[in-house]
Amino acid sequence: MAKNMQPVLKRCRTLGINPAVMGINKSSNRNPKSTGKKQSEYGRQLTEKQKVKFIYGMLEKQFRNYYKIATKMPGMTGENLLSLLESRLDNVIFRLGLANTRRESRQMVTHGHVLVNGKRLDIPSYRVKIGDVVTLKDDTKTSDRIKDIVDNNSTRIIPKWLEMNNETLTGKVVAMAQRDDIDFDIEEHLIVELYSK
Repeated sequence: MAKNMQPVLKRCRTLGINPAVMGINKSSNRNPKSTGKKQSEYGRQLTEKQKVKFIYGMLEKQFRNYYKIATKMPGMTGENLLSLLESRLDNVIFRLGLANTRRESRQMVTHGHVLVNGKRLDIPSYRVKIGDVVTLKDDTKTSDRIKDIVDNNSTRIIPKWLEMNNETLTGKVVAMAQRDDIDFDIEEHLIVELYSK
């Protein structure tokens, strides 16, 4: 399986992403490169696509498949695409504060620590539905690592489309993510324009 091994802070600086979006509380000490060149329209579109792919941790083929699904859904394609990406199981674990980063949540899912509606799931790209209950295995809940993560993320704001019970470490999907639930700057219409060519 292919995976992205790029240094996170370096990639954040290149794409203009705040590392906090990735769940990282560090910042680079280097000055951002400013070439003074004006970016072309194609360059802006490509940068937006790369930004979203990097944030959700996926490669081109998988991202393009999400775009194809989004075009067949009713409504605006760009908003549908972001809603689909937000509904991935690894992203839901991150949003609930059960992992520090999306990479960590993906690893938790693949290692079988996550239950959806009481059944173990090890597919990070699984799309949750309204009413799904997401929790961790009993032995995982009691581990020191998870307790530290939950304590550190206690101030993280849970999106309104999710409900979280910190006592039982159980989350519930109460709605699908909307455009205003996205907490980072993205111009999704540029991605649609790129793929529409």
